[in-house]
Amino acid sequence: MSGHNKWSTIKHKKAKLDAQRGKAFSKVAREIVMAAKLGGADPAMNPRLRLALQKAREANMPSDNIKRAVQKGAGGDDDSQLEEITYEAYGPNGVGMIIKTFTDNKNRTVSNIKAILSKGGATMATPGAVSYLFQTKGQFIFEPGLNEELILQTALDNDAENVETSDDGSIEVTTSAAQFETIKTAFDAQKLEYASASVTELSSTSVLLDEEKATKIMALIDKLEDDDDVQDVYTNFTMA
Repeated sequence: MSGHNKWSTIKHKKAKLDAQRGKAFSKVAREIVMAAKLGGADPAMNPRLRLALQKAREANMPSDNIKRAVQKGAGGDDDSQLEEITYEAYGPNGVGMIIKTFTDNKNRTVSNIKAILSKGGATMATPGAVSYLFQTKGQFIFEPGLNEELILQTALDNDAENVETSDDGSIEVTTSAAQFETIKTAFDAQKLEYASASVTELSSTSVLLDEEKATKIMALIDKLEDDDDVQDVYTNFTMA
């Protein structure tokens, strides 16, 4: 979920994760399976797996679950027959949406997504109709009250693209996808604890919505993310 105030998004996701721990473990496990399937079981040689393992640790996923997921992906058993498919959609008020899925049944997945979109006042878009608005970037979100000067200096010393402080004091650092791990290592070395660190899809343009319209979009995103096959949803709305 991308859009509106980033720190609010992170808090919303963490609360949702706490309430749905089992489903969160399942989604992270699928991400680990896919990463190991595509790049092998050695995180030192597989950046995507390293990021998936980080998400697993953030979710407090048990180590046995993590190990099984890596083995499934690298071993090529039934659970590794997942496909990664990205869908695009137009949400209410012209909001662009990218929906990333892992699925072993494309017909089920697309049918479920179309039904959720329809109920939420959204429609499926043709490939490329929305994705051109987004770029793959590294993103770090720091909660309010941390050492802004040290975050800024560390980010700039390691070629971050942008550092932005919100009105609430939270800080967003944006990097190229290629520079993400270098900057993450630098933040870790400085013991700067981020609320979120991810390679994500960030939009080049945004749709400004009032609170009522933004709330409806967020409810639609929640419905999509509740589907077992949906891993991530990205949008280009900003809340006024």
